Amino acid sequence: MRLPVHTLRHALKFLRFSGWCTARNHQQHYRCWSSSVGSKQSIEDVATYIKHHASNILVMVGAGLSTASGIPDFRSPGTGLYDNLQKYDLPYPEAIFDIQFFMMDPRPFFALAQELYPGVNYKPNAAHHFLKLLHDEGKLQMVYTQNIDGLERLAGIPEEKLVEAHGSFATASCTLCGMRHEAAMVKQAIVEGNVPIMCEAAKCKGKVKPDIVFFGENLPHVFWDYHLQIPFADLLLVMGTSLEVYPFAGIADAMGRKTPRVLINLNAVGSFGSRDSDVVLEGDIVENVKKLTSALGWEEKLNILEEGYSTRTIPNEE
Repeated sequence: MRLPVHTLRHALKFLRFSGWCTARNHQQHYRCWSSSVGSKQSIEDVATYIKHHASNILVMVGAGLSTASGIPDFRSPGTGLYDNLQKYDLPYPEAIFDIQFFMMDPRPFFALAQELYPGVNYKPNAAHHFLKLLHDEGKLQMVYTQNIDGLERLAGIPEEKLVEAHGSFATASCTLCGMRHEAAMVKQAIVEGNVPIMCEAAKCKGKVKPDIVFFGENLPHVFWDYHLQIPFADLLLVMGTSLEVYPFAGIADAMGRKTPRVLINLNAVGSFGSRDSDVVLEGDIVENVKKLTSALGWEEKLNILEEGYSTRTIPNEE
């Protein structure tokens, strides 16, 4: 089908205008950032930019965000999850999240899921509550998380502001026919050890699992919408990730070069430090988050969120 000439002209004008607006926004963000931070890497300067200039903060988080909650990350030598799976007698560590291995023997995954199930053994820490605080202050654009522990949900991040790139326990489906199953029933079966969970569909003999993205499965389609989010972000905040797993890590690289990027992590990772607009805050994540909260003048608000937290039912489990 051929489009009318006037339609094409309007489309071209819109694309040119959108591109100009995006470039202009990035330039404005960079000027504000330069005046706030300059060449320094100060928590106080980052706080000034967030408080007075940022209104669309795009956040990326990984397993390091949850270590303060007692959940091990995946790749740290000696203490990481992949280095401590011997009790599951796996052929290789990653097999616990391999869909083909799950089809043959789902027991190791369900044993791990029983331990990690959101709201059972672990709760959000100050860094998770800080993300909720960004939302409450009207600063949060979106949170992209690699984590499957559900602690962002438990901290109160609204579903429309959360992209769980590697899936979550909030929903569950049959691995064979795809039929959705009641999340509360699946949770009860996992927590009580009544596994494997078989599909309820007639004539289907598939196994049901939470909608965690395994190796060999596609990422949720909403993840790829990050290309639509990036042009409107006025700050990228990255916490607790090695930025080694793609395509997730590609979000940080895709940010405009004039868009400020802040990394709060144990150490520098990925391409951080290669741009003039980068700030790297190394060290303990929760400690640095609390320092940033103090510099923002939000200490009391964060304390209220932490003290008011109680284990809740995960949204969409009904």
